Amino acid sequence: MAVATETTIEPIIADRAIVRPAKIQNPAVILGLVLGLATLLLYNPVGRYDFTNYDDDLYVTVNSHVQQGLQWNSIRWAFTTTAVANWHPLTWIAYELDWQLFHQNPTGYHYGNVLLHATNACLLFFLLFQATGFLWRSWIVAALFALHPINVESVAWIAEQKNVLSMFFFLVALVAYRWYAQKPSVMRYASVGTLFALGLMTKPQVITFPFVLLVWDYWPLGRMRSNGNWKSNSPACGCAMPTSSFGRLFLEKLPLFALSAASAVITMKAQIAGGAVRNFDQIPLAARLGNAVVSYLRYIEKAFWPSHLAVMYPYSRFSIVQVAGSLLLLTLISGFAIAAAHRRYPLVGWLWFLGTLVPMIGLVQAGAQSMADRYAYLSFIGLFLMITWGLAEFVESHRWPIVAPILLCSITLGTFAFTARRQLGYWRDSIALWSHTLEVTGPNYEAHEGLAGALAAEGRTKEAGAHFQAAVAIDPTNPKGNLNLAVHNQIQGNMEAAIELYRKTLRLTDDVKLDGKALSNLGAAYYQVGKLEDAESTYTEAVRINANNHNTWIGMGLVENKLGKCDRAADAFSHAAALSPSAVDYLLLDHALQSCGRSSEAAVAHAKAQQLSDDLKASQALADRLRAY
Repeated sequence: MAVATETTIEPIIADRAIVRPAKIQNPAVILGLVLGLATLLLYNPVGRYDFTNYDDDLYVTVNSHVQQGLQWNSIRWAFTTTAVANWHPLTWIAYELDWQLFHQNPTGYHYGNVLLHATNACLLFFLLFQATGFLWRSWIVAALFALHPINVESVAWIAEQKNVLSMFFFLVALVAYRWYAQKPSVMRYASVGTLFALGLMTKPQVITFPFVLLVWDYWPLGRMRSNGNWKSNSPACGCAMPTSSFGRLFLEKLPLFALSAASAVITMKAQIAGGAVRNFDQIPLAARLGNAVVSYLRYIEKAFWPSHLAVMYPYSRFSIVQVAGSLLLLTLISGFAIAAAHRRYPLVGWLWFLGTLVPMIGLVQAGAQSMADRYAYLSFIGLFLMITWGLAEFVESHRWPIVAPILLCSITLGTFAFTARRQLGYWRDSIALWSHTLEVTGPNYEAHEGLAGALAAEGRTKEAGAHFQAAVAIDPTNPKGNLNLAVHNQIQGNMEAAIELYRKTLRLTDDVKLDGKALSNLGAAYYQVGKLEDAESTYTEAVRINANNHNTWIGMGLVENKLGKCDRAADAFSHAAALSPSAVDYLLLDHALQSCGRSSEAAVAHAKAQQLSDDLKASQALADRLRAY
């Protein structure tokens, strides 16, 4: 056995050992500061990066509710919406606060994520040190968490603020749980439950928290009774805690499991409503099980060799040999963890890794990804525990000179930091992000779509068209891909191809939102080729499906104006102005009302146009061009 020092507690081998608690002393504070500073320096370049076109628009740049800032209406919306196929009110409130502070400047959002990640790394370090008493082992685990390249996605992606923020609540809840375990009380338990609930309202990835507490009871807290002892059989907790049976400890966590169950139900409803959940016709159960087994092994591979990291790993078919081989390796590792259960940390680390990945492993498939780097943010802590504690015990048992583990850890952390900085560069803009994803994953529908959108936004329409075509070639039945290609063709003036693709989109989807967009654009395409009756009927159906689309009402008004139906045109322009008032809307309304001889109403509309426009002549010219098209 190792001798306990000020910063090291005896390894967990015998039930008899109980030593004094670890105290946060100057070395720990200094190491915490070093860890935080290293994390900030590593991620500092992200402050120069832009928003991406992958969900950042939905969360910030085109979200009118978020752009209200912190207002009662926007806060109420945050608690009632299931936008982006999720119920996470605290995430929305965090973005509303960010908007209030930074508006359209991405720098503030990026640095907010970096600060949260650095805070999480320091929290993890002090949490492990207080729970286990091992200073350097705890620091190495936290440093791996802070610098590992797989976590770049969670930090550099503005839309994943929910990942780093939910981890913050998760770690603080673990701190509160140790406080509760030392002296159980209703108030202390309520603090744990409240922090867990806050984490769930940020991102449901922390849904496995009660399960983590059970393995945390086993080690390092040592609350799980062993050999009939009523005092903690684990010195790692840093104090003698009351122990109990597994059954009692499980019952103790029933309220937390109830919160997990409620979150699971809400999340499933939100994801089904948002169209994110894939059914078994799209991805059969056998494919999901095979992907889950292989993905567990792929995650382990990326923990040791983090190369070919990408924002989207497409689903692919695995052979029986691959699935069987992966299952065999997972079984062997599980057998080792069980055989080494007397040391506790191998089993705890392995169960942490396996258990926290279950909600994201794809048995319930939400989204198109087969796995995701962001899912490792919580789960890899278990692997880091196993690796760090195992290596430390190996070094001690073989009496290696101290320079050997120092050199090994320095090389590993330095390599990870270098790789993370390189990976970070791919997040500088959407074109770099999706180009890299295609480079490392090969044919990838989502990557082609993302790159096409980014290129189109830069005015590189020819290149964008090639990627829109490539996306549809990979998945011809995807309605969004067909819709995007149709829009591209319409912008390019290829109306016949656009009309056919809009019709195909309508045949492929039963999603009301997609139907509304496709019908609105199809109406515009008919208008542009002079098929006014088809345009009128298409717009009528579009406003029936979605009466809150400003552009649809404008299109409807222009069609009715061409058909000489001035009253219906005026009604359509009036609806548009009510939804999103602009000078152009009111000038179009003004003209329609004048055509109907409703001069007094037209004068009111013209006056409103004057109020809204800084340059009435330019607005009038735009309105005239729209009518004359």
